Amino acid sequence: MITFIISIIVLLLGYFFYSKIIERIQGIDETRETPAISMKDGVDYMPMPWWRIFLIQFLNIAGLGPIFGAVAGAMWGPVAFLWIVLGSVFAGAVHDYFSGMLSIKHKGLSITEIVGIYMGVGTKQFMRGFTVLLMVIVGAVFIMGPAKILSGLTPDLATMTFWVWVVFIYYILATMLPIDKLIGRIYPVFGAALVFMALGLIIALFAKGYHIPELNFASIHNYHVDTEKFPIFPMLFITIACGAISGFHATQSPLMARCLTNEKYGRRVFYGAMITEGVVALIWAAIGMSFYGGVLQLNEVMNAHDGNAAFIVNEISNSLLGKFGGFLALLGVVAAPITSGDTAFRSARLIVADFLNYKQGPIKNRLFVSIPLFVIGFFLTQIDFSIIWRYFAWSNQTLAMIVLWTITVYLAQERKFYWVTLIPAVFMTAVTSTYLLFAPEGFSLSKEISYSVGAFISLAALLGFFIYVRKIRKIYFNNGLTVSAHFK
Repeated sequence: MITFIISIIVLLLGYFFYSKIIERIQGIDETRETPAISMKDGVDYMPMPWWRIFLIQFLNIAGLGPIFGAVAGAMWGPVAFLWIVLGSVFAGAVHDYFSGMLSIKHKGLSITEIVGIYMGVGTKQFMRGFTVLLMVIVGAVFIMGPAKILSGLTPDLATMTFWVWVVFIYYILATMLPIDKLIGRIYPVFGAALVFMALGLIIALFAKGYHIPELNFASIHNYHVDTEKFPIFPMLFITIACGAISGFHATQSPLMARCLTNEKYGRRVFYGAMITEGVVALIWAAIGMSFYGGVLQLNEVMNAHDGNAAFIVNEISNSLLGKFGGFLALLGVVAAPITSGDTAFRSARLIVADFLNYKQGPIKNRLFVSIPLFVIGFFLTQIDFSIIWRYFAWSNQTLAMIVLWTITVYLAQERKFYWVTLIPAVFMTAVTSTYLLFAPEGFSLSKEISYSVGAFISLAALLGFFIYVRKIRKIYFNNGLTVSAHFK
């Protein structure tokens, strides 16, 4: 219990102190007109109060990751607490904040276009295809996840196929309508369910006296039932994605950057939403480790149900909160992925529209872009959920790695303190490259080879960055310019 309480405190301290350091590095101008005001179009660029934007951002990014991912991540034991806390404060929230602020700086552009500005045309072209595909995969994943839970809540009334269609139709409406018409109105309801879930579970955790494993030198080892196939590095850092750092968030921050009326709210919305998500992930990881009597028992239950975290979430919610409370809690669990899936498709539409320079005011223009995306998304729902989830997890963290490098290049170009993103960028490079080499859905190489090559790739990236910094300083900084000025 002590580790859990300290973890919550560190997350809060990260918001109240470290986020101000990050904001100072970025530099804000409270008098500067934001895209929400200068480019208001009544569809995507729409001024809204910061608290509403915070709620939308939180629900956008809080998909299945901080719930299912945290439960699955708890199988490795208390070391999961360490990754959730440090990842959220020093990587995830920093990544989300700069993603949003760079979008504001560049007139609300999508993350793919921002990457192109700082990483070059070739990287931009790759990112356009990669990110749109990821968004459609996210949409498909977040159709199947909530549909599976809803069908479990209504076994005698509606099948999973029925709920797939209900969620899919909602996604179409949320993608097509102006952001304040459906998303801006329904999210407060979803938000209330999600808050109830988090508060209800944490109160029940304390009230019923569950023993949460402590993090100490003795407990920092791999509790996973299959340690050879699932070493802590890199598997834990891919499994717990949205609860620590997620590339998906970089696609969502620009949505809210188009609605923010003042740069000073960026820290509250972008950094604050990630810290809030970290708290949700921490709660689920703690309950996962304690509900069945310990981490080893959690592993047994997960194995018995083929790694189905939905079963765990359902049983925990009903047991700790009773029938009605469990029902409300599960609605919160359903709300999280649904409110990520709808904006995933919306992000895909805007990325394609930015690429084509295709105005999204007329409804026919939105239909032209959206219909192909939904056709692909529906096709993906027919593929085995576990397969889609594994590829989503790796591509999600790979996107986070690319965005971290983009932010680091931006900070270097602007002669700002780039170490705050350089260190997470190198670490995530090691995680994603090692996973690709080691995992069964990758190259299935031995641990020794995967670790060695992953380390080499990370060091090569670091060396390449320092060579690049030296070059741009020599060419531009000596003349009193920044590289970003060169791209204008």
